[in-house]
Amino acid sequence: MSENKELFALIEQLSKLCGTSGDEYDVREFIKSRIPAECTVTTDSIGNLIVFRKGKKTPKNKIMYCAHMDEVGFIVTDISDDGRLRFAAVGGISPAVVFGRRVIFANGVTGVIAAKALHHMSSDEEDKQPKISDLAIDIGAENAEEAKKYISQGDCCYFSGEYEAFGNGFIKGKALDDRVGCAIMLTMLGDEPEYDTYFVFTVQEEIGTRGAACAAFSVRPDIAVVLETTTACDIADTDGEKTVCKLGDGVVVSFMDRSTIYDRELYKLGRETADSIGVKNQTKTLVAGGNDSGAIHKAIGGVRTMALSVPTRYLHSPACVMKAEDVEATLAVARAVLPKIAEL
Repeated sequence: MSENKELFALIEQLSKLCGTSGDEYDVREFIKSRIPAECTVTTDSIGNLIVFRKGKKTPKNKIMYCAHMDEVGFIVTDISDDGRLRFAAVGGISPAVVFGRRVIFANGVTGVIAAKALHHMSSDEEDKQPKISDLAIDIGAENAEEAKKYISQGDCCYFSGEYEAFGNGFIKGKALDDRVGCAIMLTMLGDEPEYDTYFVFTVQEEIGTRGAACAAFSVRPDIAVVLETTTACDIADTDGEKTVCKLGDGVVVSFMDRSTIYDRELYKLGRETADSIGVKNQTKTLVAGGNDSGAIHKAIGGVRTMALSVPTRYLHSPACVMKAEDVEATLAVARAVLPKIAEL
């Protein structure tokens, strides 16, 4: 379908943009440029993009859909005498996906994340995974003076990961967490909605759901729907409950994670709505992860909250992997629940 082609074109474009927590400007400007003229758009002081789409009716409940613009990345903390850049992670990144990776800065400078050479390691060091504090970014500078011509402390850089469709309906790319949620909301903004709805593109989710906390107080919704990705561990040597969720099994409707116990009625409504429109759906087999719901559900005296997520392998890496059919399932359920929660 042409609509789905447009959805995945949006996901590809958003995936290629760079925006760590607190540095979401390019992502926000791209999204702003694609918001329909019928919408009212504001940017709050922390950087959230708050979009109001007037519908045919005013709902009984004020509804807010939410997805975050930021991605995990790195921030330069120091520049060594030899020109290597010391850094810290922005968000939760495992050192296992960092060593040897190509990274890119906003000004176009590229680098490689390096560690001590294998032949210089002791036997104990060879058996241990290096800490991020043991790594450095090599931008090809001969010394600190040369490096400082291009990079300063506080500059952010990002995984360099190509977007690609592959296999039987799979897609992969960096920052699919949560640019896919942003793409779903942009697609919904193009609908002619039955009800007035707020769509909030949040900042700083990866470092503690900070933007969502502010947005909840600004919008003051009765019900919030968080559109996200969630960890799928349906990979080799993992089975049973530890798979959490599976690619190809549809949208993930959460009942609980590490930051939220979701509204029971909304959880059941999400599953029942998916069933009623013939869309595959699943839930998690472990209490794991977290998202903007953690901040939203306990704001302004409490907000009833639902999370609809796309199952994703290898989150917070240069190559997040998901299935196109799960993205479509999440969009379908996000649309279908709107009239139900509006008058709940």
